[in-house]
Amino acid sequence: MKKICFALATFATLNASAQVKWDSTHRPANFELKVAQFKSYPDSKKDIVFLGNSITDGSDWNELLSEPRAKNRGISGDITYGVLERLDEVIEGQPAKVFILIGVNDISRNIPDSCIIANHRKMVERIKKGSPRTKIYLQTILPVNNDFTKFPNHYNKDEHIAAVNAAMKQLAAEEGATLIDLNTAFQDEKGKLKKEFTYDGLHLTAAGYLHWRNILKAGNYLK
Repeated sequence: MKKICFALATFATLNASAQVKWDSTHRPANFELKVAQFKSYPDSKKDIVFLGNSITDGSDWNELLSEPRAKNRGISGDITYGVLERLDEVIEGQPAKVFILIGVNDISRNIPDSCIIANHRKMVERIKKGSPRTKIYLQTILPVNNDFTKFPNHYNKDEHIAAVNAAMKQLAAEEGATLIDLNTAFQDEKGKLKKEFTYDGLHLTAAGYLHWRNILKAGNYLK
């Protein structure tokens, strides 16, 4: 039976005996402000858009990449439903490229894996329809590191990260998007986010962003 993801709070079965409530309507406190700011900025069909949550928001992309076309469209705390809500702002700009990294906050809020990947599919389909020339890059969700303690809701959910990433690889192949496997590139020998790349087990250090930059440049994704 096909799973349906409701737009309002609902329940997701995580196993045969437990149900966890989840809410797709959550938005960060500064969501409206950030979206209004994004809409006020000039667009160019040469733009390279980085779309996501705090992990994307945490870098100045044009300086990190030495690329004036790079635009930051990350909002700290955002989930896939929030990205869908604000996606028209990106599509209307008809950018050259869109790099998407989103989903770890959904997982922390117990949004079902099937809904997370369904929302990724909607993003890809809407971008393809509204801006056909835009190249779409799906980036796998980064690992986390439970040796830290600041974000307990994000830790110890590695099986969900793995499930979404596996489905994302299939989605990219089906939709003709480019898959960038950040997750593997950021793992230590135990599969955790390498400590040199994080200061809290979730967000990235300067070294982490440099590593991300090097991955993008090595793959010639920015040309």
